This record gives sequence, structure tokens and C-alpha cells, in this order.
Amino acid sequence: MTLQEEITRRRTFAVIAHPDAGKTTLTEKLLLFGGAIHVAGAVKSNKIKKGATSDFMEIERQRGISVATSVMGFEYEGCKINILDTPGHEDFAEDTYRTLTAVDSVIIVIDGAKGVEAQTRKLMEVCRMRSTPVIVFVNKLDRPSKEPFDLLDEVEKELHIRVRPLAFPISNGPTFKGVYNLYEKHLSLFTSDEKLTADASTVEISDLNSAELDARVGKQYADQLRSDVELVEGVYDPFDREAYLRGELAPVFFGSAVNNFGVRELLECFIRIAPSPRPAPTQTRMVEPSEPRMTGFVFKIHANMDPNHRDRIAFLKICSGIFERNKNYLHVRSGKQLKFSSPTAFMAEKKSVIDVAYPGDIVGLHDTGNFKIGDTFTEGEKLKFTGIPSFAPEQFRYIENADPMKFKQLAKGIDQLMDEGVAQLFTSSLNGRKIIGTVGALQFEVIQYRLEHEYNASCRWEPISIYKACWIESDNAEQLADFKRRKHTNMAVDKHGRDVFLADTSYALALAQENFKDIRFHFTSEF
Repeated sequence: MTLQEEITRRRTFAVIAHPDAGKTTLTEKLLLFGGAIHVAGAVKSNKIKKGATSDFMEIERQRGISVATSVMGFEYEGCKINILDTPGHEDFAEDTYRTLTAVDSVIIVIDGAKGVEAQTRKLMEVCRMRSTPVIVFVNKLDRPSKEPFDLLDEVEKELHIRVRPLAFPISNGPTFKGVYNLYEKHLSLFTSDEKLTADASTVEISDLNSAELDARVGKQYADQLRSDVELVEGVYDPFDREAYLRGELAPVFFGSAVNNFGVRELLECFIRIAPSPRPAPTQTRMVEPSEPRMTGFVFKIHANMDPNHRDRIAFLKICSGIFERNKNYLHVRSGKQLKFSSPTAFMAEKKSVIDVAYPGDIVGLHDTGNFKIGDTFTEGEKLKFTGIPSFAPEQFRYIENADPMKFKQLAKGIDQLMDEGVAQLFTSSLNGRKIIGTVGALQFEVIQYRLEHEYNASCRWEPISIYKACWIESDNAEQLADFKRRKHTNMAVDKHGRDVFLADTSYALALAQENFKDIRFHFTSEF
């Protein structure tokens, strides 16, 4: 296959949502229909023995939530599909925001009973900043839900995007009968109880006026569906793929991921309409996927994917050209030529070595501590991909060693976990104490848990009162030195040795910005 053909058949997307909307369950079912797994797992940690494929960290299995983005790839009807399942919990939002820089489109999952929730709105903002195409999947229709038209209005109003339903449900809750596919013009009725495999039988009815529909679902539901579909066709414009690709129109599907309802419709329509890899912005130019020379950037680093081997994996998104095993590539930040003997493809934590990868693919590179998030690899050209931010943390604590005998393990553990970008490490200029800053409080628990279980180190947290951390820089060296002298008690350096001002109140920050006009205060580390 030529490079262009390989690019055209790639679909790289993320599944995002508010916690508990059913993201990981939907990911499982997409893998199931793609033939990548044979029995779908569940996220709940009580009864079911098989856990979700994408929740592979011990802490995820215990709590029934996703705390790290995982990558899974499979083939379906001639397309190569790469799914990134992201954490929904807002305390892990930074991992999710960064993942969105590496995908070409997004599926947003919404709970049919709860509608649009706070975290969904935030994630939609990030998609809008990048004009990422969005598909909405309204989940959990096997439980009593809001009316479909109310949900469609809510999505339009809350997410500020036009919608076009491409599937429509017949009732919901206990009387939920099935989903009519408006894109393919046929009806799927769920008849068997085989929820964990892909063998569920469906009945296809192409003509809504046929008597078979009445016989299958009852006259009342059949008439309701006919009037609903008529209303949809009357109210909504026909589906416009170009508007979807520009990020202005969101196709909407309905279903129940747990019961395999509506998932196949979503997947089949997705591979037809979703974009293949798109151009990526760098500081100097746009990189087109079809360029012959390989370029790519690291958007995530995960320590200890295999706890037995203490390995670190850098996730590399290929943006153009063909990535080849054992070929030298320039690591732009260090200026060194590196080659990789065992680049891997993922199925959550299971890995297999690959020889080549194409634009849109995510490749795992073994990392001994050389890589940072945002690093670029090329065949010689000095490029830097943009739009991979680290946000200013909002919660801070001192980290102290709880076991003096394990000082080295703690230092190594902190060092590696900070490289993942889950949290930020600051060293106080006043007393040299280490301060950890995170986006959410749950991160502190995850860090403590991982230090203990992956590095055999124990830590304890001590409170510190900080309102915000911001990076500072200035062309006026005199004023910068004066600022650092006056604010000595509030100064720190980050992991890369850059100056950080730790403001203890919003008033102190506003005052500093007012009094020191030549100093630039940054709230993301990308500057």
C-alpha cells in the first residue's frame, strides 16, 4: 500500500466524557465489534471478573475509574482504528487535554438521564479551540432517560454546536426497543441477551411503514417512531460532512453501550465520515501527513506500564512520513540521533513490537529518562509542534519522605512520575523543600499510591497555602532580579530550572502584575 492509502485508512480518535457517562464501556464495545477482544469487560469492580481492557492500572481496577489515557488499535472493515480512552474525572483533566492534541476526531459520551455535565462542557471547549470534529453518543438508554428531542436541544445549547441525529431510539428505560439508523435507513431491534459478545442478533427493517414494524414493537411505539423520524427530517438539515469536519456540526447517536445497542451503528458510520490524519501545526509551518519525511511528537509518558520491569514508555504520535524500526531519527531538543530497536503498538498495557508505523498511529518508545512531553522527532529538520500545554496547577502540598531508609526510591519515583506530566514539581527558593502542584486533589492519592506500589517509597503530605503558580520571564534583567529579591519567600524553580512565582492570594498576584510591568506571568508552561 502507498503512504497515501495508509493515511486514508487511518482513524485516530479519543473517547471523552464526564465521569460515569460510560466512556470506558463504549471503548470496550468498539474493541469487541472490531474483533480486538472476544468478551467485553466492565468497569465496576464488584461482581464481574473481567475488568475493562483500557483500565489496566491496579488503582483503576480498585476504584472503577480511569486515571490514565490508554491507547488501543484494531482493524475494522479495511480501516486501522486507534482509540484513546481518556480519564473523565476532572482531577486528571490535564492528561485528557494533552491527549486531544494527538487525535483527529472525538466521540463525546453523554449520559441519557443526566444530560450534559460540567466536565463535558470543559472538554468541548478544548475541542473547539482546535476545531476538532465531534460525534455525540447518548448512552444508557436502557435506563429511564430524558426525551430524545430535549437531549438534542440541550446538547446544542450547552455545547454551542449544531446537531444532526443519525440514529433515533424507540422509547427508553424498561420499554427500550431499539435504534433506527437514519444514516443507513434501517432499524436494528435487539432480540438476544448476549451482552458481552458481538453476536447479538438484530432485525433489519428498511421500510418504516411496513406492518412488520408494528408486529415487532407494538403499534404505539411504531407510530411514535414514524412521527419522530418525520419530525427529525423536517426540523434538521440533511447531514453535511464538511460542516462536521470543520467542527461546526455534531452527528448524534443513541444507544446503550452496556447492552451493545447502537454501538455498531456508531462504528460503521464513524469509519465512513470521520477524518483521516490531518495537518499538524509547528512553530514554523504546517506539517502535512503525506510528506515523505517522518515527523512526530511525544504527547504522553507513562512510567511502569509493566511493574516488573520499571519501564517508561513515551507515546509518540506520528504526524507525517513512515516511522521505521532501527532507523536513526533526530531528537530535536537534545540534537542527538536516536534509533529504536523495539517500538511498540498498544492494546492498553499489552504491547507488540512493530516494524513500521504511519501518520495517525501512536507508537510506544522505551524511555530511560531522556524524553519530555512535547519532544519532537524528525529526519533532520528542526521542528517544534505546538499546542501541548502544561496548565498551572491549582492544588499544592509539600511532599516529605516518610521513610528515611528509602530516600533514593522516593527521589526516583517523584522524578519519573513528574515526567509523565500528571503533576508538577517545584523546589522552594526559601527552604529547598519540594512542593507538588496538581490540577485536582485526587492526584495526590494516585501519586502516593503509585510511589508505594511501584517504587516501594512512602511519602506524607503537608499543607501549604498557595493560590496559583505562574512562570515568570522578563527582558528587563534588573527588574526581574529586584522581583526575585523582594518575593524571595514566594519563589521556586520547576523541574526544568525555570523561575516560578507561587502567589499566596489572588490579590498578591494582581499586585505583582501591576507593580512589575516588565515581567510576563504565564499560566501554561508553553511559552
